[in-house]
Amino acid sequence: MAADNLVAARGAQARPDWPALARRAWRRRFTGQSMLLAFLVVVSAPIVLPYFWMVVIAFTARTGGVASDVLWTACAVIAPAVLIYSIVHMSVPAPRLRLAAGLVLLAIAGALLAALIGERLHLDNFRFLTRANFVEEIRSKATSGAQFPSVWNAFFNSLLLAVSQTVIILTVSSLAGYYISRFAFRGRSVFLQGMLVLHAFPAMTLIIPIFLMLHWIGLLDTIVGVMLVLAAIELPFYVFVMKGFFDGVPWDIEMSAMTDGATRRQAFRLVVLPQVRFGLIAVAVFAFIRAWEEYIFVRTFLIENKNWVMSLYLFWVSDDVMGVDYGIVAAVAVFYVLPSFLLYVFCQKYLTQMTIGGIKG
Repeated sequence: MAADNLVAARGAQARPDWPALARRAWRRRFTGQSMLLAFLVVVSAPIVLPYFWMVVIAFTARTGGVASDVLWTACAVIAPAVLIYSIVHMSVPAPRLRLAAGLVLLAIAGALLAALIGERLHLDNFRFLTRANFVEEIRSKATSGAQFPSVWNAFFNSLLLAVSQTVIILTVSSLAGYYISRFAFRGRSVFLQGMLVLHAFPAMTLIIPIFLMLHWIGLLDTIVGVMLVLAAIELPFYVFVMKGFFDGVPWDIEMSAMTDGATRRQAFRLVVLPQVRFGLIAVAVFAFIRAWEEYIFVRTFLIENKNWVMSLYLFWVSDDVMGVDYGIVAAVAVFYVLPSFLLYVFCQKYLTQMTIGGIKG
């Protein structure tokens, strides 16, 4: 009897205390996530704060002092709300409770912002979008004598440049990447090395030769000329990226489709391309943003104001009216950033899921 009691006592001592272990693991996970969150906040603050300040100036008064007051007031409300939601998100396992807590915090923060800075917010700085006399207003404030076009003219020029370059890069990089990945030809390794070498050289060194070439062929001061230049400079990198995605697609599924009667073109279009859709989306997003934010080449190759893009429009507005009207400059900057921001927001779930296959020599 005593021996049985001794065995039972030893078994009870050897049994793990699962609730204590769970609490210890939760504390360890919570501490690690808190430290990671603090690190990300410290690192991202110098990047996020200037954009936040730009938005605040765009929706507030025309002087920097009032905008600074609004900025710090908004930070005093938004920063604690974000911190509280982060703690709730890490500590509450139920998604519905996290959503409810987020909605409550959003309502409270919105009410506080409306009460503290609501009367200082306005849309007058965005009058360049609708008022026809804004061009004359800018000309009267301008110091360089530049003839400002309509912002919509610059916007559609930027859109034409970005969309056209994206289509060209997607088409050429997908076809070239597929061919390099699937077919063995003489000089293949040298060709891949050459693409990397071409992308390694600074593009700034090519401005003068490209300027002369565009002048000789009649494409200087045209959107088409800039589009072709940007596409040619960026294509080696995107071809190499798409080759990596095609390398990750097994050859067996393509051969199975061809065995079932599909042609090589049908197998490429119906079987292979859906497998690399994340790569296509990533290339499209990066190519669009790269063309949308381009400044050096458009500043060099576009001369007439009718061919201005948004980067040139923002530069000349900043150069001519900075110090006179901060609100206009910030509003134009917000309008300029908005398409890239929206594109990234809608495509971020695809960008986070993409994987690049192994690179074959």
